[in-house]
Amino acid sequence: MATPFEAAKLGPITIKNRIIKAATFEGRAPRGAVTQEMIDFHVQMAEGGVGMTTMAYLGVTPEGRTDKNVILLSDPANVEKLQGVTSAVHAAGAKISAQVGHAGPVANSGSNKAQSLAPSAGRSPMGSQFAEATEADLERILIGFTDAARNAVDAGFDCIELHLGHGYLLSSFLSPKANKRTDRYGGSLEARALYPRMVVEAVKEVVGDRIALTAKISMRDGTKGGIELEESIPTAKLFEADGHLDALVLTAGSSLNNPMYLFRGKAPRKEFAKTLPQPIKLGFQLAGWHFMPSYPYEEAYFLPMAMQFREVLSMPLVLLGGIANEATIEQGLDAGFEFVAMGRALLAEPDLIKKYEAGTASVSVCTHCNKCMPSIYTGTRCTEFDGVK
Repeated sequence: MATPFEAAKLGPITIKNRIIKAATFEGRAPRGAVTQEMIDFHVQMAEGGVGMTTMAYLGVTPEGRTDKNVILLSDPANVEKLQGVTSAVHAAGAKISAQVGHAGPVANSGSNKAQSLAPSAGRSPMGSQFAEATEADLERILIGFTDAARNAVDAGFDCIELHLGHGYLLSSFLSPKANKRTDRYGGSLEARALYPRMVVEAVKEVVGDRIALTAKISMRDGTKGGIELEESIPTAKLFEADGHLDALVLTAGSSLNNPMYLFRGKAPRKEFAKTLPQPIKLGFQLAGWHFMPSYPYEEAYFLPMAMQFREVLSMPLVLLGGIANEATIEQGLDAGFEFVAMGRALLAEPDLIKKYEAGTASVSVCTHCNKCMPSIYTGTRCTEFDGVK
């Protein structure tokens, strides 16, 4: 039986324990620059006891960033700067993963000054438009992924987490709601999975066994017509059969259509409204409840869904969603998951894992108020407790 604080293999690397700091956008890279604040954020997580911390939202092309404040990993000019992050985390005793992705329809075209792309043209609930990615776009983006993978290795990352969830580009290809294409990338489940599988294979060819390779995939989008278990489980089987991934990170929810399905708990609509410009702010104040409904919080809220993947897959799986207390970590490992990933609880208490291991605490102070969510615009942090500095 796996225990939380034992060392564990993830592909070619060994992590000192089974607890991963989940990717939460740091908000510490103004105009895509690597800052000391970014380094400090991840060092704080490493010193706090996690086995691996995850650097979020590293983009592969300019239009593929969520906004201009996302580091472009495919730019070789950033490699030396990112080495400062990875070496500092290693010195603090932890591994570090790079979450690599193309935001697709989730991208802020106004901030990026570039057209947002998706499998099919459309409009987001917040009113922004995105265009259908052409074959040339997809070839260029694939090169962006491989360039980013090469740079991740050179920068000293121990792992790449490919973002195939939350309505980002690769996730949206998998979605029957978002992907209405009639070419080889649209139609059947196998056709919609083709481009994401091509990206995974190409990245694996670059990294080989030098670092670990995982993918975050959505079990459900939580929106009508989106990804459901009936298709996400067979998709996961395809990735397992391909044999390129060292683990799947199981998530849910859509950043574009239903972000609260991922987070659960109170929806911070009032706090989010304050970050928006007019007239979007007024529209959000009137109809934000539809975009951000509240879902009751409970520990391990994704576990029942994730168990359906565990029952049919033999590859390593990472459980996330409502993992804050020590007993929940043990519950996930006892259920057969190789690792657990934590987010909000570590924003509130970066040293929480050290407390658990020392026996000085067994529950988190996090109240799941989700007020940390709007703080991404000013430096992601817990606003209720001391949290991340």
